[in-house]
Amino acid sequence: MTRVAAIDCGTNSIRLLVADADPSTGEFVELDRRMEIVRLGQGVDRTGRLAPEALERTFAACRQYAAVIKEHGAQRIRFVATSASRDAENRDDFVRGVLEILGVEPEVISGDQEAEFSFTGATKELAGRDHLAKPYLVVDIGGGSTEFVVGDDHVRAARSVDIGCVRMTERHLVRDGVVTDPPEDEQIAAIRADIDAALDLAEESVPLAGAATLVGLAGTVTTIAAIALGLEAYDSEAIHHSRISFEQVQEITGRLLGSTHAERAAIGAMHPGRVDVITSGALILLAVMERTGAREVVVSEHDILDGIGWSIA
Repeated sequence: MTRVAAIDCGTNSIRLLVADADPSTGEFVELDRRMEIVRLGQGVDRTGRLAPEALERTFAACRQYAAVIKEHGAQRIRFVATSASRDAENRDDFVRGVLEILGVEPEVISGDQEAEFSFTGATKELAGRDHLAKPYLVVDIGGGSTEFVVGDDHVRAARSVDIGCVRMTERHLVRDGVVTDPPEDEQIAAIRADIDAALDLAEESVPLAGAATLVGLAGTVTTIAAIALGLEAYDSEAIHHSRISFEQVQEITGRLLGSTHAERAAIGAMHPGRVDVITSGALILLAVMERTGAREVVVSEHDILDGIGWSIA
C-alpha cells in the first residue's frame, strides 16, 4: 500500500484526501478527507487576477493541510489546481506560495486532464454494479468550470466549459457587490443562456445524450442530493451513490430560485460557503438533465480527489 495525499484546488474550494492505495488489488482506504471554501476564484472572471485576500485564504488552508499530511506520513503528494488558477494572470504568485508551504508545485492542469481525473475517481468503484448501465456521463460542476466526460472502462470523450456556480453568480447575480436575493427573471434567463451556449460547445466533443447513466460530482450536486434526501445535516455516507430524480432536481431548483440568502442559509445540509452560489449551480445541473434527457442523477462523493490519488499510487 502507498500512502498518498491529493489536493484539489478549484475556484470555490480546496480539498484534501489522504489515503492508502494498492493499484494491484484496487484497494483504496480513505484516511482523511476535508474541504475548506476559500473562494480562490473571487473576481477572476472580471479582473483576470487572483485577489490578495483570496490567495491568503488559500494559503491558510494549505498550512492546515501541510500539518495533516505530516501527521499521516504521506509518501507522495500531488497538488492539482483547476479553473481559477488557469485563468489568472498572476498565477505565479499562487504557485510560489503553495511550493513554499507544501514543498510541491501545484500543477495547473488542463480541463481535459481535470475531466479524466474526475471520471476515474467517480467511476472506479461503479464497476460491477450491474444496475448502473454504461456508458457513463460524468458531470463535475465546479466553481469556474464544468467538466463533461463520457466513457465506460475508459474515457471516450471529454470537454471542459467555462460555466460554474461561482462564475455564473459573479457574472449575472451580483449588483453593486451584493448577490440579488432572490434572483430576477432576466438574471435567471441570462444564466440559462450562458449554460445553453456552453452545453452546445460541450456537445461538439461529448455526446451528452448518448450515455446510459448520469453521474454528478462536486458540492452543487451533493448539496442538492442532501436537500432531496431531507438530511438535517450533511451526511456523505447517505449522499454517496444516492439517486436523485429529475423531478426532485427541478423542484429544488425552483425552491432555491425563490429563496433569500437567509432561507438558503437555514438549510441544515448547506455549507455556508455555498449559500450564495448554490442557485447558479442548481440551474447548471437542471439544464444538463434537460439536455441529456436523464431521469435521474447518481451522486458520487468520490471525484477528482480520488482520481488524483490513484494517479500517484
